[in-house]
Amino acid sequence: MLAIVVVVAFLLLFAFSSYNGLVAAEENVNSKWSQVENQLQRRADLIPNLVETVKGYAAHEQEIFTEVTRAREKLISAGSVAEKAQADAELTSALSRLLAIVENYPTLKADANFRQLADELAGTENRIAVARMDYNNAVQRYNSRIRSFPTVIIAKIMGFEKKEYFKAEEGAYEAPKVDFSGKGE
Repeated sequence: MLAIVVVVAFLLLFAFSSYNGLVAAEENVNSKWSQVENQLQRRADLIPNLVETVKGYAAHEQEIFTEVTRAREKLISAGSVAEKAQADAELTSALSRLLAIVENYPTLKADANFRQLADELAGTENRIAVARMDYNNAVQRYNSRIRSFPTVIIAKIMGFEKKEYFKAEEGAYEAPKVDFSGKGE
């Protein structure tokens, strides 16, 4: 009888411990995702000021301003990790083209407002990269934990599901094409 009580107590202790560990791991993933969203929002908040500064110097580049604005709105309204990743890739591409246009305007590059905004944007891009890496590391630890035996039993019973990684979009490794001829692509 004592052996049965010890086994049941051990199983209950294991179940509680596994459940609490999974909850902590899931909350860590949620916290890391929140940091990614935080940094994406910071970038989205900087973009209108950057666009307005560049507009003052390059008013005829309207197409790129529209593209940046559209990509920013898409990022803000994206819901899932995959939607955020896709919108982030589009915004990154549009920003790259916007910053390439700046190369044609030496006085803009020398403008203190523009330099400050560009520096803040560069810093934010670094924070986004770190936040993505932290998020993906937390997802990896969580996903490994819910798939490891014997914790997988508790995870299945309690409804813990695999989390999605923040992945680069297809083509993210290619440099954006910039055309200064005025003819477009």
